[in-house]
This record gives sequence, C-alpha cells and structure tokens, in this order.
Amino acid sequence: MEPPRTPAYFDALYARDPDPWQFATSEYERDKYAATLAALPNPRYARAFEVGCSIGVLTRQLATRCDTVLAVDVAQAALNQATERCADRPGVQVARMVVPQDWPEGSFDLFVFSEVLYYLTQADRLLTAQLTLRALRPGGAIVMVNWHGPTDGGGTGDATAEEVIAACAPHLRPVTQQRAERYRLDVLSA
Repeated sequence: MEPPRTPAYFDALYARDPDPWQFATSEYERDKYAATLAALPNPRYARAFEVGCSIGVLTRQLATRCDTVLAVDVAQAALNQATERCADRPGVQVARMVVPQDWPEGSFDLFVFSEVLYYLTQADRLLTAQLTLRALRPGGAIVMVNWHGPTDGGGTGDATAEEVIAACAPHLRPVTQQRAERYRLDVLSA
C-alpha cells in the first residue's frame, strides 16, 4: 500500500494541472454528480459537510439542495477555484482542512465523501467515520462515492467503502447502494 498523500502532494498536482481529474469537463464526473444528487434521500438539507471538494463542481450543485455547505480540501489552488466557482452561492463556505486532524464544530445533516476516503490511512478513515457519526444529525445521511479499482492512495474504493460501512454499522445502514461501471455510490442513514 502506498503512503498517504500529503497536502504538498495535492498542491503540486494542482500546480501542474488546475483540474487534474477533469471534474469540470468529463462525462464520467457529470454522470457521477447527477447520480450523487439523485441518491440524496432528502429533498433539502440544512447543513452539509463536503470533504475533498477540489475545485467545487459538486459543491456548486450541492448548494442547490443545502442551505449551507462547508466544502473543504487540502489543496489551496483547488480551494481558490472552488471559491470562485461558488462565489454566487451565499450558503457555501470553502476552507482548507486536513481531515480528520482538522474537524469543524457543530453538526451536519449531510456528509459527502466523493472519491476521497481512500487517500486517508486506515486509522484516519476509521477516525473520520467516528467523527462523522458524532456530528450527524438525526435523520441525516452520509454519501460515499468510490472508484472501483486501485487508487492513487493505495487500496481500492470498494475496500474503503466496505470498511467505512462496517465502522458505521452499529448506528447506520446502507439505504442506497449503486454500482456504476467505474464507481460505487453508498448512502448511509439511520
């Protein structure tokens, strides 16, 4: 397994390419975002926490369903783009955080982890699951999207999803599980 990716790794990645995964232009990303929004169990959310927001493409879309969105990433160049992309969305706050070491105060009724959890170590994934459970409001949901195959962070998205689902199992259950050609989407709720 590869070592966890550091903020410096992602800063360098965005310095070479302002959209390294083609979030703004790829059909794969468009389809994945549409599936993510369609899978949300509630029509509206008061407060969402999106970890790994990158350049804010999904963030902007989440803002249409959420009163407020706290969108975080480790790469400042990505956050600069997210801030610009969501400038006309007053409920969006963009911040640099290294999850789980940095964690926001308060509670949320929606957590979104889209293709990000496998960049954390196993210990950090389990801590993130614990922190999420503590901060999840009653009736809230956790949305995870994970690439099927091997990842830049080591391991696979499938293994990562199963690990987090197991960590949340005493409190939450999968209410949606979809498998597309290249990713899986899991929604957990009480």
